[in-house]
Amino acid sequence: MKSDKRLGWLLVGVAIWNFFIWITFAKNLSAAHSRGEEHPQGYWIAHTVLIVVDLIIGAVLGVVGAKRLRAGR
Repeated sequence: MKSDKRLGWLLVGVAIWNFFIWITFAKNLSAAHSRGEEHPQGYWIAHTVLIVVDLIIGAVLGVVGAKRLRAGR
């Protein structure tokens, strides 16, 4: 089941990348808000929702990838 293991590593890698990107984006968004950048309220809400949804997707991919890796033993 070599392909299961490869898929597992791919999913875990994508999950890690997802967390890295979206946590960095969240920090930048928070810093922009702290600096007082003027954007409509919808801007802040939409980007916050994107961050939350993509972190959930990253968590799901990580769990599925970890299960694949355990199953491929």
